[in-house]
Amino acid sequence: MNRNIYSSRSLNAKIPKLTMKKTKCHSTIFIDIILDSIADGVFTVDKNWKITSFNQAAEKITGISKDNAIGQYCFNVFRTNICQKDCALKSTMESRKQIINKPVNIITATGKQIPISISTAILKDKEGKIIGGVETFRDLSIIEELRKELYEKYTFEDIISKNHRIIKIFNILPDISESDSTVLIQGPTGSGKELFAKAIHNLSLRKNKPFVAVNCSALPETLLESELFGYLKGAFTNANKDKPGRFALAEGGTIFLDEVGDFPLTIQVKLLRVIQEKEYEPLGSAKSVKANVRIIAATHKDLVDLISNGEFRQDLYFRLNVVKVEIPPLAQRKEDIPLLVVHFLNRFNYKMNKQILGVKDEVMELLLRYEYLGNVRELENIVEHCVVLCRDNYVDVEHLPEDFFERVKQRITPKNMKEEFNKSESKILEEALVRNLGNKAKTAEELGIERTTLWRKMKKYGINI
Repeated sequence: MNRNIYSSRSLNAKIPKLTMKKTKCHSTIFIDIILDSIADGVFTVDKNWKITSFNQAAEKITGISKDNAIGQYCFNVFRTNICQKDCALKSTMESRKQIINKPVNIITATGKQIPISISTAILKDKEGKIIGGVETFRDLSIIEELRKELYEKYTFEDIISKNHRIIKIFNILPDISESDSTVLIQGPTGSGKELFAKAIHNLSLRKNKPFVAVNCSALPETLLESELFGYLKGAFTNANKDKPGRFALAEGGTIFLDEVGDFPLTIQVKLLRVIQEKEYEPLGSAKSVKANVRIIAATHKDLVDLISNGEFRQDLYFRLNVVKVEIPPLAQRKEDIPLLVVHFLNRFNYKMNKQILGVKDEVMELLLRYEYLGNVRELENIVEHCVVLCRDNYVDVEHLPEDFFERVKQRITPKNMKEEFNKSESKILEEALVRNLGNKAKTAEELGIERTTLWRKMKKYGINI
């Protein structure tokens, strides 16, 4: 479409009866009318990279007038983050391949940096010779603001969710943080337990003190005690100097004991003493050391089952389980998947210096069908794999890991995907209405939608609550 608009052949075809002199004059006026009627910014350049046309939308977006732009080198006018090293228009001129919706940032006349998406094409005369290039660009500022607003709405510290169970946790985390009580976080592996622990620490009065995480399952029993409580010189062979333990490193702050269900019974006794007496003894020491540390423990195991099997102390369980936070698996919060995909795409775009805009609909359908045995961490790994392989603006099915398809529940078709989505949405609406005793305003607020949207969806699914 862009190529036809700026093609001399197409313009002359519309005014064949005019003389050459008049054709040139009227063609110029006609081009200006077309360009100024387009909502997107448009400019053209000759083969020397000098701007030959500049429409009103381009003036509005850049803050640079047409008179000041025409005749200038394009890179002096736009000052994008790709001008000097990866010019999209230059790439198109050399390869003769169009570029569609490439995201970049430009610096306006006032020095403000704004996000835009650009598309490029070559410009030919009526003989088919390349005489320059054309670029269209769209201001993404409003879209980015809306995306940021949506992102912030469902973000708490570094946790992203719109799931009603997670939102409830968001609502009580400030109260949990203000206390100094021991917290037990229960949830499957990869569900983000450490993120919740960090959020509690960051909201607490201890936030300016250390946050020390210990993966208890990764340490053998012979090392776990010395890692937690430290040791003195000569406590055992090769103990050539004193070494502080994790509790000492976390003094005044928070210690996060991940996978506490893997603690051996001998260590459980010592941990119980820390909680009860606020003190511990480093290896090789006869003196107790005071511990001003808040304990947050986490596990993917059912500690009650471990107690019944004699693998976990009941008294320790009750000491840890003062405040309990239960995190659902990703399979029970599928509505979070689109949000998390965008979050991970942004992270890996920045890390790998890429500019992937999103995933195609087919990919999102597959992601919604996938069985996430590794929960959020597995989704993160899948997105990272896709970003590594993707060279386009959107992640396609071919970029997914090879073993991904083995755990997709069933073959995806537009029909069954729509049916399943409607079932899920209807269930979510009904559950939210029941929780809020039929209060439409509270339900809409919890779900993050307008009341009119809620009424429309209730009518669609025949929900009468």
